[in-house]
Amino acid sequence: MQELIRRRRRAGFVGRQEELRVFRENFDEPPEDERHRFLFCVHGPAGVGKTSLVHELRQVARDRGALVAYVDDAADTLPLVLAEVAAQFARQERRLKGLERALAGYRQRVREAGAGAAVDPGATGAAGAAGAPGTTGAPGAPSAGSRLVARAGVVGIGMVPVVGPFAAGAVDPEQLARGADGLRERFGSRRPRGTGEDLAGPLLEAERALTPALTDDLTSAADAAPWLVLFFDTYERTAPFLDGWLRDVMTTDRYGELPANTVVVLSGQRPLDPQLWDDTGDFACDVPLSPFTEDEARGLLAAKGVTDEPVVAEVLRLSGRLPVLVSTLAESGPQGPDEVSDPSAGAVERFLRWEPDPGRRTAALDCALPRRLDEEVVAAAVGEAGSAGFPAPEVYAWLRTLPFVADRPDGGARYHDVVRAPMLRLRLNSAPRAWSSAHVRLAGAFAARRRAREEGDRGEVGRPWARPAWRALRVEELYHDLCARPGDAFAGALREGVEACHAQTRYTAVARDWARVLADAGEDAGEEWLRRWGEDCLAALADEHLGSVRVLDLILARGGLDDAGRVAAYNARGWCHFGAGMFAEALDDHARAVDLDPADPWGHHGLAITLRARAEEGDHETALAHIDRCAELAPGAEWVAHERGETYRRMGRHEDALAELDRAHDLAPREPLTLGSRAQVKFVLGRPSEALADFDHAIALWPDYTWALMRRAHIRSILGDKEGALADLDQAERLAPGGSGILGERGDVLRFAGRHEEAIAAYGRALALDPGYAWALGSRALAHEALGDRDRALADLERALELDPGYGWAREQRERILAGGL
Repeated sequence: MQELIRRRRRAGFVGRQEELRVFRENFDEPPEDERHRFLFCVHGPAGVGKTSLVHELRQVARDRGALVAYVDDAADTLPLVLAEVAAQFARQERRLKGLERALAGYRQRVREAGAGAAVDPGATGAAGAAGAPGTTGAPGAPSAGSRLVARAGVVGIGMVPVVGPFAAGAVDPEQLARGADGLRERFGSRRPRGTGEDLAGPLLEAERALTPALTDDLTSAADAAPWLVLFFDTYERTAPFLDGWLRDVMTTDRYGELPANTVVVLSGQRPLDPQLWDDTGDFACDVPLSPFTEDEARGLLAAKGVTDEPVVAEVLRLSGRLPVLVSTLAESGPQGPDEVSDPSAGAVERFLRWEPDPGRRTAALDCALPRRLDEEVVAAAVGEAGSAGFPAPEVYAWLRTLPFVADRPDGGARYHDVVRAPMLRLRLNSAPRAWSSAHVRLAGAFAARRRAREEGDRGEVGRPWARPAWRALRVEELYHDLCARPGDAFAGALREGVEACHAQTRYTAVARDWARVLADAGEDAGEEWLRRWGEDCLAALADEHLGSVRVLDLILARGGLDDAGRVAAYNARGWCHFGAGMFAEALDDHARAVDLDPADPWGHHGLAITLRARAEEGDHETALAHIDRCAELAPGAEWVAHERGETYRRMGRHEDALAELDRAHDLAPREPLTLGSRAQVKFVLGRPSEALADFDHAIALWPDYTWALMRRAHIRSILGDKEGALADLDQAERLAPGGSGILGERGDVLRFAGRHEEAIAAYGRALALDPGYAWALGSRALAHEALGDRDRALADLERALELDPGYGWAREQRERILAGGL
């Protein structure tokens, strides 16, 4: 019967082919080969299919002729583990006789020790003797330490191996505690004459008594089989008493030599403890298991006869592709999506099956709601009622011991997605009021942090969405708001999307973070319309060039914004079009904003910026008119003076520009854009040292100010600081990789330094990114000329003039070279 059941299970096994391949091929490498692995650690959350994979690995080992032993948490002491290994080897006609004898003797001595303690209950030992100073209780009472050990169940797995499992249901904890004290007295203080070995050793430390017999027998067994493979399943339960022992057996000779053809497979929810198993890369193989891929899940469903697409889609959604849930849902044979029952309760029970405390189980469900955890977030999640009897620091410390809670790289912790999803569904469906109130508390906690961050960021450059620390708090606040009250919070979330897209032109991840919140909140709160909104926005953002424009198109087309929201959205879209170099579209957007609200200064501001950048005939004058209107709508604003000064600079009116920029700086001394513009004006006016000081100040205020880094590099190069110039360009390239202008500037710095070959390489990289970069062609021509390559110099100048017939400087250089360099 067992063999038939095994065959059926193997026939229904799907997926995990890569893991099986790696394990199978390990037997093709001899132990002496550095590629061979002696230890495999299979790990992943409950329900991910670890035990099913281990059974397949057992069969792989058997197919290679291995002697195999499989032990799980049913053996909860080292003696029981070793007894199970011996019994399974015996069933494969290879008895471990020395280990069997050692186990028999060990059990006999433990029985004798237990009997002695029961016959002489008054013998409690020095620590518990009646009337001894510092003791409490009647004569014969167990010591406090032994009472604690017994009640905690440690007697069964550590202090008195073997006694615990056999006596757990029949022996009073007080009697067990007295037995522990009796063992200490009978064996802990007496040594046989002529030896230094404590007689308590064989009893209280089973590994010393039994492990040498194990290694001797395995060495003998290794001569009769090509491989020995030991499987330890449910290792998260047995690791407390096996982990250190197994490490010693495998990596030290404390208990003798382990045969080289032995392979050990651990399977549990956690990876190897890095503090205990350090430097395992040369002999261990880590095998992390994730949920099935969609193809693997579909394969399992097909094998069980579930192929109707609506049913398959619903199973995939509810199971999270967790193998045990996919299999469970398929076994019920659903004929339609409505017949697919939610497996959340069963899944949660599986994840928490080792936790008996109902308070902790409730806390685990409460703390699944936030996407990121720390002590303060835990306090908000469990609320006052929970934290009164179960303090947040204690809850958080306990959560971090759970196998499905992992530390985040940026601090704090998070649940594994596979575990969190069914917990969320269970909480939402079983306690909707508790769901809403918890999310309201969590939104408030993140809002308080966000406001504190705003106070600390006061005076910082740019919009808040462009600042990662602020953004991380705001997206969590939005997530919990949307989970608590999706309909009411949606309008505010769309306005935040407008702000996120406005910041998207420079910070590419911004709008994606916002869209992901919509999708996640819709999925977790069971609001399909909200999830679709998020997915649609994420799909739009796949267009890296115009993604934010596409999102704003969606918001304007179907978002239901009020007039103020539409004005903000048009201005944001205008800014995104501007960033993409689409000046006509940007002007149209800002004009629509002004039409909706003529008193909105940002529409006029956008028109001024775009006209100034387009720089067609009359554009600068029209831009100044819009800036004048901004001055009427925002009197005394620093940014108005800055924009007027920058417009004057672009027009070549440098003295007028300097006066306006000085005024803007007086109004806002910490505005780096004003300092950058003023620095460039001073440089053009022949004051490079003053310009350098302004650039230094601007970059100190805003280290990511790429344009200022490029311009400072140019000035440093002219002043003779070539290394400083190159350092600035290195930093600019880190901030904006792939910037052709940065590479062009690098070429100039290298050319001015006489490093012409390197300059040509830099210009070449710039032109590879932007083949229409006429300025780089003109500059590269001079580098070619300096190296004596007149033909290439002329070719570059000809190409530059083809691209820009009005490029007067290139024309002059071509004529000079043609005239013989005169």
